[in-house]
Amino acid sequence: MIRLAASIALSALCSWGGASYASDWPAKPVRIVVPFPAGGATDVPARLLGERLSKFWQQPVVVENRPGAGGAIAAAEVARAAPDGYTLLFPSGSVMTVNQFVYPKLPYDPENGFAPVTNVVSSPQVLVVPEASPFKDIESLLTEARRKPGKLTFAHAGVGSQSHLANEYLLHEARIEAVGVPYKGDPPAIADIIGGNIDFALMSLGPSLPQIQGGKLRALGVTSKAELSQLPGVPPIARILPGFENSGWFGIVAPAEVPKDVVEKISRDARKILQETAFRERLATLGFSVVANSPDEMAKDMVVERERWRRLIKERRIGQTQ
Repeated sequence: MIRLAASIALSALCSWGGASYASDWPAKPVRIVVPFPAGGATDVPARLLGERLSKFWQQPVVVENRPGAGGAIAAAEVARAAPDGYTLLFPSGSVMTVNQFVYPKLPYDPENGFAPVTNVVSSPQVLVVPEASPFKDIESLLTEARRKPGKLTFAHAGVGSQSHLANEYLLHEARIEAVGVPYKGDPPAIADIIGGNIDFALMSLGPSLPQIQGGKLRALGVTSKAELSQLPGVPPIARILPGFENSGWFGIVAPAEVPKDVVEKISRDARKILQETAFRERLATLGFSVVANSPDEMAKDMVVERERWRRLIKERRIGQTQ
Protein backbone atom coordinates (compact mmCIF):
# COMPACT_ATOMS: atom_id res chain seq x y z
CA MET A 1 0.00 0.00 0.00
CA ILE A 2 2.86 2.37 0.78
CA ARG A 3 4.50 1.61 -2.58
CA LEU A 4 1.17 2.08 -4.37
CA ALA A 5 0.56 5.41 -2.64
CA ALA A 6 4.07 6.55 -3.55
CA SER A 7 3.55 5.52 -7.18
CA ILE A 8 0.26 7.45 -7.39
CA ALA A 9 1.88 10.50 -5.81
CA LEU A 10 4.78 10.33 -8.27
CA SER A 11 2.41 10.05 -11.23
CA ALA A 12 0.46 13.04 -10.03
CA LEU A 13 3.66 15.02 -9.55
CA CYS A 14 4.83 14.16 -13.07
CA SER A 15 1.48 15.14 -14.56
CA TRP A 16 1.48 18.42 -12.67
CA GLY A 17 5.09 19.05 -13.63
CA GLY A 18 4.34 18.44 -17.32
CA ALA A 19 1.46 20.89 -17.27
CA SER A 20 3.59 23.48 -15.49
CA TYR A 21 6.42 22.98 -17.97
CA ALA A 22 4.09 23.56 -20.92
CA SER A 23 2.48 26.62 -19.35
CA ASP A 24 5.89 28.20 -18.74
CA TRP A 25 7.33 27.15 -22.10
CA PRO A 26 9.31 28.73 -23.69
CA ALA A 27 11.53 30.13 -20.98
CA LYS A 28 14.59 30.50 -23.22
CA PRO A 29 15.47 30.80 -26.95
CA VAL A 30 14.09 28.20 -29.36
CA ARG A 31 16.21 26.77 -32.17
CA ILE A 32 14.67 25.72 -35.50
CA VAL A 33 17.01 23.67 -37.70
CA VAL A 34 16.49 23.76 -41.47
CA PRO A 35 18.13 20.82 -43.29
CA PHE A 36 18.76 22.75 -46.53
CA PRO A 37 20.66 25.91 -47.56
CA ALA A 38 19.45 29.43 -46.93
CA GLY A 39 17.16 30.90 -49.57
CA GLY A 40 15.60 27.58 -50.59
CA ALA A 41 11.98 26.48 -50.46
CA THR A 42 12.37 25.01 -46.96
CA ASP A 43 14.25 27.97 -45.54
CA VAL A 44 11.86 30.76 -46.53
CA PRO A 45 8.72 29.66 -44.61
CA ALA A 46 10.88 28.58 -41.65
CA ARG A 47 12.32 32.09 -41.29
CA LEU A 48 8.99 33.84 -41.77
CA LEU A 49 7.30 31.67 -39.16
CA GLY A 50 10.31 31.83 -36.83
CA GLU A 51 10.18 35.62 -36.85
CA ARG A 52 6.49 35.64 -35.92
CA LEU A 53 6.90 32.95 -33.25
CA SER A 54 9.70 34.98 -31.67
CA LYS A 55 7.31 37.90 -31.19
CA PHE A 56 4.47 35.64 -30.08
CA TRP A 57 6.59 33.80 -27.50
CA GLN A 58 8.68 36.84 -26.54
CA GLN A 59 11.75 34.66 -26.85
CA PRO A 60 14.36 34.57 -29.64
CA VAL A 61 13.69 31.92 -32.29
CA VAL A 62 16.93 31.13 -34.07
CA VAL A 63 16.70 29.53 -37.52
CA GLU A 64 19.84 27.60 -38.36
CA ASN A 65 20.69 25.97 -41.69
CA ARG A 66 22.38 22.56 -41.47
CA PRO A 67 22.40 21.24 -45.06
CA GLY A 68 23.85 17.96 -46.23
CA ALA A 69 23.09 14.31 -46.95
CA GLY A 70 19.55 14.98 -48.15
CA GLY A 71 18.59 16.47 -44.79
CA ALA A 72 20.01 13.60 -42.75
CA ILE A 73 22.64 15.69 -40.95
CA ALA A 74 20.10 18.11 -39.52
CA ALA A 75 17.53 15.40 -38.82
CA ALA A 76 20.02 13.28 -36.87
CA GLU A 77 21.14 16.30 -34.84
CA VAL A 78 17.61 17.25 -33.86
CA ALA A 79 16.62 13.66 -33.08
CA ARG A 80 19.48 13.54 -30.56
CA ALA A 81 18.64 16.91 -29.00
CA ALA A 82 17.26 17.23 -25.49
CA PRO A 83 13.53 16.41 -25.65
CA ASP A 84 12.41 19.73 -24.20
CA GLY A 85 11.01 21.44 -27.29
CA TYR A 86 13.80 23.97 -27.55
CA THR A 87 15.30 22.31 -30.64
CA LEU A 88 12.93 21.70 -33.55
CA LEU A 89 13.35 20.47 -37.12
CA PHE A 90 11.77 22.21 -40.11
CA PRO A 91 11.98 19.51 -42.78
CA SER A 92 10.68 19.19 -46.28
CA GLY A 93 8.49 16.17 -46.83
CA SER A 94 11.35 14.19 -48.34
CA VAL A 95 13.29 14.13 -45.07
CA MET A 96 10.38 12.43 -43.33
CA THR A 97 8.79 10.30 -46.07
CA VAL A 98 11.40 9.56 -48.75
CA ASN A 99 14.94 9.19 -47.43
CA GLN A 100 14.34 5.85 -45.74
CA PHE A 101 13.57 4.32 -49.14
CA VAL A 102 16.45 6.01 -50.99
CA TYR A 103 19.37 5.50 -48.60
CA PRO A 104 20.34 2.06 -47.29
CA LYS A 105 21.13 3.47 -43.84
CA LEU A 106 20.09 6.68 -42.10
CA PRO A 107 21.45 8.25 -38.90
CA TYR A 108 17.87 8.98 -37.80
CA ASP A 109 14.51 7.21 -37.73
CA PRO A 110 11.96 9.18 -39.81
CA GLU A 111 9.00 7.18 -38.53
CA ASN A 112 9.75 6.86 -34.81
CA GLY A 113 12.40 9.47 -34.05
CA PHE A 114 10.15 12.54 -34.17
CA ALA A 115 6.87 13.91 -32.92
CA PRO A 116 4.85 15.64 -35.66
CA VAL A 117 3.93 19.23 -34.76
CA THR A 118 2.28 20.76 -37.83
CA ASN A 119 2.58 20.82 -41.59
CA VAL A 120 3.17 24.53 -42.11
CA VAL A 121 2.84 25.07 -45.87
CA SER A 122 2.68 23.25 -49.17
CA SER A 123 3.80 24.41 -52.59
CA PRO A 124 3.34 23.06 -56.09
CA GLN A 125 6.29 22.73 -58.41
CA VAL A 126 6.76 24.57 -61.68
CA LEU A 127 8.29 23.11 -64.85
CA VAL A 128 10.98 25.56 -65.95
CA VAL A 129 13.52 25.87 -68.74
CA PRO A 130 16.17 28.53 -69.42
CA GLU A 131 14.74 31.65 -71.02
CA ALA A 132 16.78 30.93 -74.18
CA SER A 133 15.50 27.34 -74.41
CA PRO A 134 13.89 26.20 -77.66
CA PHE A 135 11.07 24.62 -75.63
CA LYS A 136 8.07 26.93 -75.59
CA ASP A 137 5.53 24.55 -74.08
CA ILE A 138 5.18 21.19 -72.33
CA GLU A 139 4.45 19.28 -75.54
CA SER A 140 7.65 20.38 -77.29
CA LEU A 141 9.76 19.35 -74.29
CA LEU A 142 8.14 15.92 -74.00
CA THR A 143 8.39 15.35 -77.75
CA GLU A 144 12.13 16.04 -77.69
CA ALA A 145 12.63 13.85 -74.64
CA ARG A 146 10.90 10.95 -76.40
CA ARG A 147 12.91 11.56 -79.55
CA LYS A 148 16.19 11.51 -77.60
CA PRO A 149 15.76 9.16 -74.62
CA GLY A 150 18.25 9.86 -71.83
CA LYS A 151 19.79 12.87 -73.59
CA LEU A 152 18.08 15.79 -71.87
CA THR A 153 19.09 16.82 -68.34
CA PHE A 154 17.01 17.90 -65.36
CA ALA A 155 18.15 19.59 -62.14
CA HIS A 156 17.03 18.77 -58.63
CA ALA A 157 17.91 19.73 -55.05
CA GLY A 158 19.63 16.45 -54.17
CA VAL A 159 18.92 12.73 -54.35
CA GLY A 160 15.62 11.98 -52.63
CA SER A 161 14.63 15.65 -52.36
CA GLN A 162 11.11 16.79 -53.14
CA SER A 163 12.23 18.29 -56.44
CA HIS A 164 14.00 15.02 -57.33
CA LEU A 165 10.87 12.98 -56.67
CA ALA A 166 8.71 15.48 -58.57
CA ASN A 167 10.93 15.15 -61.63
CA GLU A 168 11.00 11.37 -61.39
CA TYR A 169 7.21 11.38 -61.13
CA LEU A 170 7.05 13.46 -64.32
CA LEU A 171 9.36 11.04 -66.15
CA HIS A 172 7.28 8.12 -64.94
CA GLU A 173 3.93 9.60 -65.97
CA ALA A 174 5.19 10.96 -69.32
CA ARG A 175 7.10 7.74 -70.05
CA ILE A 176 10.30 9.58 -70.87
CA GLU A 177 13.88 9.29 -69.68
CA ALA A 178 16.32 12.09 -68.81
CA VAL A 179 19.49 12.47 -66.77
CA GLY A 180 19.15 13.94 -63.29
CA VAL A 181 21.79 16.36 -62.03
CA PRO A 182 21.82 16.80 -58.23
CA TYR A 183 22.59 20.10 -56.48
CA LYS A 184 22.90 21.12 -52.85
CA GLY A 185 19.53 22.76 -52.62
CA ASP A 186 17.21 24.83 -54.82
CA PRO A 187 19.31 28.02 -55.32
CA PRO A 188 22.34 26.41 -57.03
CA ALA A 189 20.07 24.20 -59.15
CA ILE A 190 18.07 27.19 -60.32
CA ALA A 191 21.27 29.13 -61.02
CA ASP A 192 22.51 26.41 -63.36
CA ILE A 193 19.19 26.24 -65.19
CA ILE A 194 19.35 30.00 -65.72
CA GLY A 195 22.90 29.56 -67.01
CA GLY A 196 21.68 27.17 -69.69
CA ASN A 197 23.58 24.19 -68.32
CA ILE A 198 20.38 22.20 -67.66
CA ASP A 199 17.52 21.51 -70.06
CA PHE A 200 14.57 21.55 -67.67
CA ALA A 201 13.41 20.93 -64.11
CA LEU A 202 10.39 20.74 -61.88
CA MET A 203 11.39 23.06 -59.04
CA SER A 204 9.59 24.46 -56.00
CA LEU A 205 7.47 27.45 -56.88
CA GLY A 206 8.79 29.71 -54.11
CA PRO A 207 12.44 30.10 -55.16
CA SER A 208 11.59 29.81 -58.88
CA LEU A 209 8.94 32.54 -58.96
CA PRO A 210 11.26 35.60 -58.80
CA GLN A 211 13.40 34.20 -61.61
CA ILE A 212 10.34 33.57 -63.77
CA GLN A 213 8.95 37.01 -63.08
CA GLY A 214 12.40 38.50 -63.77
CA GLY A 215 12.57 36.85 -67.19
CA LYS A 216 15.44 34.50 -66.37
CA LEU A 217 13.38 31.32 -66.47
CA ARG A 218 10.46 30.28 -68.66
CA ALA A 219 7.59 28.46 -66.97
CA LEU A 220 5.99 25.72 -69.07
CA GLY A 221 3.59 24.17 -66.58
CA VAL A 222 2.64 23.73 -62.94
CA THR A 223 1.92 20.63 -60.88
CA SER A 224 -1.31 21.97 -59.37
CA LYS A 225 -4.77 20.99 -60.63
CA ALA A 226 -5.54 24.51 -61.77
CA GLU A 227 -3.61 27.53 -62.93
CA LEU A 228 -1.87 29.51 -60.20
CA SER A 229 -2.67 33.14 -59.54
CA GLN A 230 1.07 33.85 -59.35
CA LEU A 231 1.58 32.47 -62.88
CA PRO A 232 -1.45 33.37 -64.98
CA GLY A 233 -1.50 31.63 -68.32
CA VAL A 234 0.89 28.85 -67.30
CA PRO A 235 -1.09 25.61 -67.74
CA PRO A 236 -1.31 22.68 -65.30
CA ILE A 237 0.73 19.72 -66.52
CA ALA A 238 -2.45 17.69 -66.02
CA ARG A 239 -3.81 19.17 -69.26
CA ILE A 240 -1.16 17.16 -71.09
CA LEU A 241 -0.79 14.29 -68.61
CA PRO A 242 -4.29 13.69 -67.18
CA GLY A 243 -4.30 13.20 -63.42
CA PHE A 244 -0.80 14.59 -62.90
CA GLU A 245 -0.60 16.52 -59.64
CA ASN A 246 2.12 17.03 -57.06
CA SER A 247 3.20 19.40 -54.31
CA GLY A 248 5.93 19.65 -51.72
CA TRP A 249 5.38 20.43 -48.05
CA PHE A 250 7.39 21.98 -45.24
CA GLY A 251 6.61 21.66 -41.55
CA ILE A 252 7.74 21.28 -37.96
CA VAL A 253 8.67 18.13 -36.06
CA ALA A 254 10.20 17.72 -32.60
CA PRO A 255 12.33 15.00 -31.01
CA ALA A 256 10.15 12.00 -30.21
CA GLU A 257 10.25 12.31 -26.42
CA VAL A 258 9.21 15.96 -26.17
CA PRO A 259 6.22 16.08 -23.76
CA LYS A 260 2.92 15.91 -25.60
CA ASP A 261 1.59 19.09 -24.02
CA VAL A 262 4.65 21.02 -25.25
CA VAL A 263 4.20 19.61 -28.76
CA GLU A 264 0.54 20.66 -28.66
CA LYS A 265 1.45 24.16 -27.46
CA ILE A 266 3.98 24.65 -30.28
CA SER A 267 1.46 23.33 -32.80
CA ARG A 268 -1.36 25.48 -31.44
CA ASP A 269 0.74 28.66 -31.41
CA ALA A 270 2.14 28.05 -34.90
CA ARG A 271 -1.32 27.36 -36.31
CA LYS A 272 -2.69 30.53 -34.71
CA ILE A 273 -0.07 32.59 -36.56
CA LEU A 274 -0.65 30.68 -39.79
CA GLN A 275 -4.34 31.59 -39.69
CA GLU A 276 -3.58 35.32 -39.68
CA THR A 277 -4.83 36.81 -42.95
CA ALA A 278 -1.81 39.03 -43.53
CA PHE A 279 0.61 36.19 -42.87
CA ARG A 280 -1.25 33.84 -45.22
CA GLU A 281 -1.25 36.48 -47.93
CA ARG A 282 2.48 37.05 -47.48
CA LEU A 283 3.14 33.33 -47.92
CA ALA A 284 0.85 33.20 -50.96
CA THR A 285 2.84 35.90 -52.75
CA LEU A 286 5.91 33.69 -52.29
CA GLY A 287 4.21 30.60 -53.71
CA PHE A 288 3.14 28.83 -50.51
CA SER A 289 -0.29 27.66 -49.33
CA VAL A 290 -0.92 27.33 -45.59
CA VAL A 291 -1.72 23.82 -44.32
CA ALA A 292 -1.61 24.25 -40.51
CA ASN A 293 -2.85 20.80 -39.54
CA SER A 294 -2.78 19.10 -36.14
CA PRO A 295 -0.03 16.70 -34.98
CA ASP A 296 -2.35 13.72 -35.53
CA GLU A 297 -3.35 14.90 -39.00
CA MET A 298 0.27 15.45 -39.95
CA ALA A 299 1.18 11.95 -38.76
CA LYS A 300 -1.63 10.36 -40.82
CA ASP A 301 -0.68 12.30 -43.94
CA MET A 302 2.93 11.14 -43.66
CA VAL A 303 1.85 7.50 -43.51
CA VAL A 304 -0.02 7.89 -46.80
CA GLU A 305 2.81 9.80 -48.43
CA ARG A 306 5.45 7.25 -47.41
CA GLU A 307 3.59 4.51 -49.23
CA ARG A 308 3.18 6.64 -52.35
CA TRP A 309 6.89 7.44 -52.60
CA ARG A 310 7.96 3.93 -51.61
CA ARG A 311 6.21 2.56 -54.67
CA LEU A 312 7.64 5.17 -57.05
CA ILE A 313 11.18 4.83 -55.68
CA LYS A 314 11.06 1.07 -56.10
CA GLU A 315 9.71 1.30 -59.64
CA ARG A 316 12.12 4.04 -60.72
CA ARG A 317 15.05 2.49 -58.80
CA ILE A 318 15.96 5.87 -57.37
CA GLY A 319 19.14 6.70 -55.50
CA GLN A 320 21.10 3.97 -53.79
CA THR A 321 18.35 1.42 -54.41
CA GLN A 322 19.72 1.15 -57.94
